[in-house]
Amino acid sequence: MIHLSMETLVGLREAGMEPGAAAAREHLDACALCRAELERLHQRVARLKALPPLRPARDRWPAVRDRVRAERRRQRARFAGLSGLAAAASVALALAVSTLRQPEAGLTPAKIEQTMARSQVLESAIDRIDPESRVLDGRTAGIAQELEDRIARVDRELEMVELTEPQSRDSDLLRLWRERVGLLDALVDVHATRASYVGL
Repeated sequence: MIHLSMETLVGLREAGMEPGAAAAREHLDACALCRAELERLHQRVARLKALPPLRPARDRWPAVRDRVRAERRRQRARFAGLSGLAAAASVALALAVSTLRQPEAGLTPAKIEQTMARSQVLESAIDRIDPESRVLDGRTAGIAQELEDRIARVDRELEMVELTEPQSRDSDLLRLWRERVGLLDALVDVHATRASYVGL
């Protein structure tokens, strides 16, 4: 037996006679399953009608708009704060760079000569240690090589500074010679420490 479709049951539930409704009513009288389904349909409709009427929610747009505007204000304030901080950092950096670029007070060729003499003393100390005749571990050899490479870089920069204008030459020369002395001092320490550690 073919049962009635939901569409047919809904049509029977509503008032008015549609074509084929008489045959559907006859089937409904004979079929307990279709009658039970029609009863469930009546109950669903009754429960739906019993629900309270829904009213549209109050307009939420003003609250959403206010939250968005407040967030934008906070973001602008944060950005302004960060911009101010960045500007202050830029000014501080500019002042630091300009301070570093200013020639040292009382800069004389005597200071350069003194630094060059210290460099020669350190080179003599390295020659006395005679690092070429010693066996170094890999780590120490790597450190020594790095220092020697940096000294070579400073030597190249010293050659370039000799070709620059005399106004800025003295401060650059002194800076580079001091850097060279610091590197040589570190190299002496590496070789002397290793020599004393091994007991040579």
